Amino acid sequence: MERMIRGRFAPSPSGRMHLGNLFSALLAWLSVRSAGGVLVLRMEDLDPDRCRPEYAEQLAEDLLWLGLDWDEGYGKGGPDGPYLQSERTQQYAAAFGRLEEMGLVYPCYCTRAERLAASAPHRSDGQAVYGGRCRNLTAEERSALEQAGRRPAWRLKVPDEVWTVADGHMGRYGENLLRDCGDFIIRRSDGVYAYQLAVVVDDAAMGVNQVVRGMDLLSSTPRQCYLYHLLGLEPPEFRHVPLLLAEDGRRLSKRDHDLDMGALRARWTPEELTGRLAVVAGLQSEPEPVSPAALAEDFSWDRVPRTDIVVPRGLFE
Repeated sequence: MERMIRGRFAPSPSGRMHLGNLFSALLAWLSVRSAGGVLVLRMEDLDPDRCRPEYAEQLAEDLLWLGLDWDEGYGKGGPDGPYLQSERTQQYAAAFGRLEEMGLVYPCYCTRAERLAASAPHRSDGQAVYGGRCRNLTAEERSALEQAGRRPAWRLKVPDEVWTVADGHMGRYGENLLRDCGDFIIRRSDGVYAYQLAVVVDDAAMGVNQVVRGMDLLSSTPRQCYLYHLLGLEPPEFRHVPLLLAEDGRRLSKRDHDLDMGALRARWTPEELTGRLAVVAGLQSEPEPVSPAALAEDFSWDRVPRTDIVVPRGLFE
């Protein structure tokens, strides 16, 4: 008997959704609905400086306007709540404590400038690889740094091993955790737990067994799989989707206010907007108006591109 798919959409309520967010949300919704599964909406509001309750409310309303409903989570409740990451600190603290008991967590006192100076050469995606500057500090050295007013972040030690993900859409992807990533932060210096730890704890606790998200997060997946392993948790199936690019090659983001939900809703009906997203996703050849429910009837991942997509000028204008 096949297991029921439990998918999720887990946006950060740090502003209005843009076209790239909608693209990922639509594909996550279609993947679950076409299989008769369950969809969870979780708000990843870890960052208190950027996330706002009013953004979460607007985000949920925008999803419903487009026809992307959910079964459990934000605004609906369910057995695995709370569905706001800001309310799940105890769960992250428990996981952090387990890793600490394994001797795999250590404080890092580096400033940003020191981290970059002590890093290995940058990866191809532009991220610096942490070189382990604070991994072997003595107790005396740590004490001196704390007396000087340094507040540490906390890093997870990683092995000199390749961890590979069999992505359900993009294929196999692997990284040597030590050489390609380095020990990574799981709790910030202000006490906020980092995304890498929180997302693993949350997806496991909420029974999520399929994660559909943007290609920009593929490189973090080996780290997350390592955390699943350490915490004795079963990782989900991952399906990473291509990024949407402007015609000049830059990635679409929340800075592109002409392509955020405010502008898009003023310009299109839900069906018109879905039809245009369907063209980008390879699900329609022409931007004919269509509902997400209609697209779900014959949805196939085989039709979705596997490389980044240049959005034609004018398609959403």
